[in-house]
Amino acid sequence: MLMIRQAWRNIFRNIRRTVLTCTLIASSLVVIILVDTLINSMTGLMVKGITETIEGEAQIYHSGFRDQYDPELYISDPKSIISKLDSDDEIKTYASRVIVPSMIGSSYNSDGVVLYGVDAEKESNTSRLQSAIIEGDYLSGSDRELLLGRLIAEKLEVGIGDRIVITSSEINTNQMIQELFRVSGIVQFGPKELDEGFAFINLSTAQRMFNIGEGVHQIAIRFNNPELANSPDLDIYKTLPSDTLEVKGWLALQPGLGAMLEMTGLSTLIMGTILFILASLGVVNSIFMSIYERTYELAVSKAIGTRPSGIASLVLLEGLFLALISCFFGIIITFILGIFLQESGLSLGVMEFSGVAFPDNIPVKLTLDQYVNFPFYVVLLTLVAAIYPAIFAARIVPAQAVQKAL
Repeated sequence: MLMIRQAWRNIFRNIRRTVLTCTLIASSLVVIILVDTLINSMTGLMVKGITETIEGEAQIYHSGFRDQYDPELYISDPKSIISKLDSDDEIKTYASRVIVPSMIGSSYNSDGVVLYGVDAEKESNTSRLQSAIIEGDYLSGSDRELLLGRLIAEKLEVGIGDRIVITSSEINTNQMIQELFRVSGIVQFGPKELDEGFAFINLSTAQRMFNIGEGVHQIAIRFNNPELANSPDLDIYKTLPSDTLEVKGWLALQPGLGAMLEMTGLSTLIMGTILFILASLGVVNSIFMSIYERTYELAVSKAIGTRPSGIASLVLLEGLFLALISCFFGIIITFILGIFLQESGLSLGVMEFSGVAFPDNIPVKLTLDQYVNFPFYVVLLTLVAAIYPAIFAARIVPAQAVQKAL
């Protein structure tokens, strides 16, 4: 107890040095928590942007279809698959799609698009197609209605109610087909690739148009628990795959995104390491200055019988108190900033990264584990940084120290 009181008094012998050291450590703690929060928020938005836009959390498709998006590789009889999906408690919703590259033209221009035939009702629960409409109406089931991305609509110089001709080839026969549609809605997902390269019609219209009966190219899936989307233990990953059928979660569908998520974790670790090393250098400097100021006192203590372990423990206690004070104020500052950022978000401007459009204000949410884990690491690393000064103090030779002091 006496040693604890002595260590507490020692760190306040030089208030200015203690304040500067604690400020350095607390600032490092605040920065690493906020950076970790920002990275977590952005990666969360990236995953949601991928899974909620078009991809879904998992997909079922004919083997080889995603390699070149060959329209002839379609699921000719999806009824048995759909019945399994309906009976699976893990699955929240799904949407069947026909996907065919096509030419789309107006009176003013033409361009290539990926034409999606979608089930309007199921698609609204599986993707953001309905919520992405910025003008006009969603698909209602009418045979000639069409949704266009905002950028392709601008290129074709068309608006709501204008006529559009879709040119493609019939699956299996390769006969050229042309169909007339009217623009019923304009959609804006955010990523340029989607807004300038996609068009949507009703699923039944696409099936009739391409003469594939009830066939579909893809079934996008969302789960009741999105965190299980990539779990190999899910029933659909065990029972549905076959020689002609593939079932993959979003991480397998987007391996580049998975690698990027791993890199974000590594970048947080690197930044945290750099910040904590800088803070540790400040701790080492502060404790060494304190030791040099008390060289005579430490020498006398050792001369009258204080063990080296006792002196080392005293120095380590001083480092511990510095870390605890720093964490206390660092947590308070982070908590205040967290409340502000949770209400207003973090404004980085509208940007697009890896095919995902980020909003102007990125929502920020601090978690309990950040308030526990990072302060623990700060305390641990501060104690590690204090080991060398503690050993140095414990090895002081009383006679030499007193001679230098005099």
